[in-house]
Amino acid sequence: MKREFIWDFDGTLLNTYPAMVQAFVQAVADLGGEVTPAEAYQIMRQQSVGVAERTIAQRYGWDWHQIRTGYQKSEPKLQSQPQAFAGAATVLAKIKAVGGHNYLMTHRNDDALRYLAQAGLEPYFDDFVTAAQPFPRKPNPAALNYLLTKHQVDRPRAVMVGDRNLDIDAGHNAQIAGFLFDYDQLVTVTSHPEVEVTSLTALLPLIG
Repeated sequence: MKREFIWDFDGTLLNTYPAMVQAFVQAVADLGGEVTPAEAYQIMRQQSVGVAERTIAQRYGWDWHQIRTGYQKSEPKLQSQPQAFAGAATVLAKIKAVGGHNYLMTHRNDDALRYLAQAGLEPYFDDFVTAAQPFPRKPNPAALNYLLTKHQVDRPRAVMVGDRNLDIDAGHNAQIAGFLFDYDQLVTVTSHPEVEVTSLTALLPLIG
C-alpha cells in the first residue's frame, strides 16, 4: 500500500499528447520534412520528445535543436486546456483522504501548474518540481530525491507514477516503487514496474 505519490505530468495526469504530436509534426513540416502523427506519438510515448527530435533530425541530417525551436514555439499555443485522464481527481483525493501526499515531477515548465489548475487538480498537490528548477532529466533521480528528502518521505510508502519506462527507472533509482500507467498499452516495458495499469482508477486499491 502506498500513500506518498510522485506524479509525472504529461500522459499521466493530463492527456497532453494530441497537441504535442500536432506541434511536433508541424515543426518537422516547417523544416521541409515529414513525420506521421502515429510515428511521432509512438516515439514520444515509448521514449521522449527529445528522442523524437533526435530521431527525425538524424533522418534528415538536421540539427535537432531546429525541431525543438519550432516545437516549443507552437506547442503551448496548441495545448490550451488539456484534459485530465479519467479518475485522476478520484485517485488524488483518496491519497489525501488517507493522510498521504501528492507531488508533481515534470520536465514541463510552469504551464503544468496552470493546466493542473484548469483541470481542478492543483489543490490536491503538496509540492511541485518543474523545468523551472535545474534538475537533470529522468531517469536521473535527483528531482525525486529532492522531494523525498525535503518532505521526509518514508520511501517504502512512496511511488513514482508515470507513463513511460524512464519514469519507472527514475523511481527505482530513487529507491522507491514505480507504477506504470500504460493507458494505450503502447509501451515496450523494460523498467520492471511493480504495478502496471491501463486506468488510473486501478490504483485505488493500492492506496492506504
